[in-house]
Amino acid sequence: MSGVYARRTSRAAVLAASAALTVTGLLATAPAAQAAPPTPVSAATARTYLAGLTVQAEGSSSGYSRDKFPHWITQSGACNTREVVLKRDGSNVQQDSSCAAVSGSWYSEYDGATWTAASDLDIDHVVPLAQAWRSGASSWTTAQRQSFANDLSRPQLIAVTDNVNQAKGDKDPAQWLPPRTAYRCTYARMWTQVKHDWNLTVDSAEKSALQSILNGC
Repeated sequence: MSGVYARRTSRAAVLAASAALTVTGLLATAPAAQAAPPTPVSAATARTYLAGLTVQAEGSSSGYSRDKFPHWITQSGACNTREVVLKRDGSNVQQDSSCAAVSGSWYSEYDGATWTAASDLDIDHVVPLAQAWRSGASSWTTAQRQSFANDLSRPQLIAVTDNVNQAKGDKDPAQWLPPRTAYRCTYARMWTQVKHDWNLTVDSAEKSALQSILNGC
């Protein structure tokens, strides 16, 4: 019996060692985390946030100007918000002495395209400035609007393909969603968190669209 036990113990040790090597190998070859904006709240939390948002018709665009949301502001040294996001959202990004991205690779989550020139990318405000204006920001101070337009602590800024961002414009999720469907759940979580954190309103169609997406996450 002792010999059988020893053989079983030896075999178990070999299997355990093999499993450990396999796990180690997997860990060693796992890709690095994708550079991205701050991770938004979970779908469950987003659903709770959405339920608490004030629902009302969008306000007027009267008086709106992008100049009322000063951006891109200096974040540190020569780096403004755009350059900080390009560095954050890209891979192997190299910057010159003025903080401009001169090389690197960027994956646009909205459409799945990869770019190697910073000029092909826009920094999207997930909740657009004009949309925010019509949802409550028209009553903010300029300082508040500046903070919103340069918000790096929430999932409000993301580097994406320029013409995709331009197609989005100031549309809400009832009017526009990322063409890459795999990102829509994340996008809805991002949008809802930003609206919640900044105490902005939603209209009924926007809320319905967000509910539909979040319920399917």
